[in-house]
This record gives sequence, C-alpha cells and structure tokens, in this order.
Amino acid sequence: MIYELDSRKIAGFIEITNIVRGNFQSAYLGFYMFKGYERRGYMNWALGEMVRRSWQDLKLHRLEANIQPGNTASIGLVSKLGFVKEGFSSRYLKIGARWRDHERWAIVAK
Repeated sequence: MIYELDSRKIAGFIEITNIVRGNFQSAYLGFYMFKGYERRGYMNWALGEMVRRSWQDLKLHRLEANIQPGNTASIGLVSKLGFVKEGFSSRYLKIGARWRDHERWAIVAK
C-alpha cells in the first residue's frame, strides 16, 4: 500500500504477482493511485522502491507491466523508471465488461 504522508490514508497500491522462480525469475507489476492522490510523486517514489527491492530482496530478473495505451501517466512513469515497451497485446484484459488492449512494458535487472 501507498500512504499519504500527512494523514496516513491509503493513497494507492502496488502489487507484484505471478512470481515465477527457477530460470525465469520474473513477475508482473500492478499499480494504481486513488483519485486525488495522483501527480504528487507518491507513485514515482514507491515504484522506484519496488523495482529496487525486486532486484535486491526478491532476487527477480524481470518485471513486466501491462498498461492500456491511453494511460499516458502510467506509461510516462514506467518509461522514466527504465521500463522499455516490448509489445502490444490486443484484448489483453477484461475491464468494465470490455476486453482492453494493453502495451507490454518491462525492465530487467542489470
């Protein structure tokens, strides 16, 4: 969870899911902020920490984030953190009763 500094209210979430060990050492990254907390720097800091901890603590090699093409804020954020666009997945995930396209962004440990 991501908390607002002053009030300690929950401002958003980050999750690492589908961790695959062995030769793969990879996982999916999901994240979102609640309305009113966006563009305040919380997610930038928290995602940077999560990537660092994924390498150091979880010993992962790769993180993948799938983002809807119109979500320019999330695309800008992962791009700034070093994620690279790897591809496009048509009708990847059902959101709000509709199948949505997603761009596939990933980062690998150095």
